[in-house]
Amino acid sequence: MAGPVGAPVPKLVDVARWLWIASACVGMLRFLEQLLDREMLVAEVRRQNPAMGQDQIDASVDGGVLFGLLIAVALLVAYTRLANAMARGRNWARVVLTVLGGASVSFGLFRLAAWGSGFAAQLGVEMRPVDLAVTAVTTVLDASAIVLMYRVSAHFRKRVAVDSAIQPS
Repeated sequence: MAGPVGAPVPKLVDVARWLWIASACVGMLRFLEQLLDREMLVAEVRRQNPAMGQDQIDASVDGGVLFGLLIAVALLVAYTRLANAMARGRNWARVVLTVLGGASVSFGLFRLAAWGSGFAAQLGVEMRPVDLAVTAVTTVLDASAIVLMYRVSAHFRKRVAVDSAIQPS
């Protein structure tokens, strides 16, 4: 239990909440854009399973798109719920977001460094400009949200209930 019910959310924590939600939305939109590229999905399934017929490939792509949509919605809901719990002063939500955000920032920096050094191209990994832009944006959003969450530590301190019936002697 963090703050009293109805206590105002500090501005920096509220900004951090919206940064988490924005990062999840940007990531989800990029993921949806990839799911809607049916030609790329069909080519990938065909490359992995050359013996499959077109009906099997179509069924596989359809199932993958549906599963991907479910995962995207679940992740957006999870990030939104975690961000809202963090804004209400729940330290466990702040810790979970820190771990997830730290992994996201690390992965984003790795992707950008791999692209910048040419290592990704040597491995045959194609990184389109929109992929790099989304990676840069989500990395900045997640890093900013982590920093802002820890700027107002008093919001996450555990309150101790005091029994007012006991009078000090």
